[in-house]
Amino acid sequence: MTNKRVEAFTDGACRGNPGPGGWGVLLRFADREQQLYGGEAATTNNRMELTAAIRALASLTGPSQVRITTDSKYVMQGLQEWLPNWKRRGWRTAAGKPVKNMDLWRHLDELANQHQLEWVWVKGHSGHPENELADRLANRGIDEMRM
Repeated sequence: MTNKRVEAFTDGACRGNPGPGGWGVLLRFADREQQLYGGEAATTNNRMELTAAIRALASLTGPSQVRITTDSKYVMQGLQEWLPNWKRRGWRTAAGKPVKNMDLWRHLDELANQHQLEWVWVKGHSGHPENELADRLANRGIDEMRM
């Protein structure tokens, strides 16, 4: 594992759920910042939250120590707590149903295994500057997609 330390602030947004959605990422490495965002015409908030985390990790050029700050307990708990059980049960929930968003969970799991992750949860829309910026980027993803 490398000593490369990266901070990632991720957020997803949806106008309607389902509806048009966007994802936003603020990355910090050393003294550099990078902003990423995008959107999808028909999606859900959870899919956009997952996509933001995926895009953050996929943008890294090599194994890194990554602190991901998110307002999504769904993404954080999913990767840290639920995913091992889903995999053990053949991608089924405790109730025996297929895991929702399995395609994205598998991709996130694959990327997460390439890095050393630390997860930080923040309350959304509470004034956390980087989370607010990630939210603006996610909404920009929706706005620019709709043009």
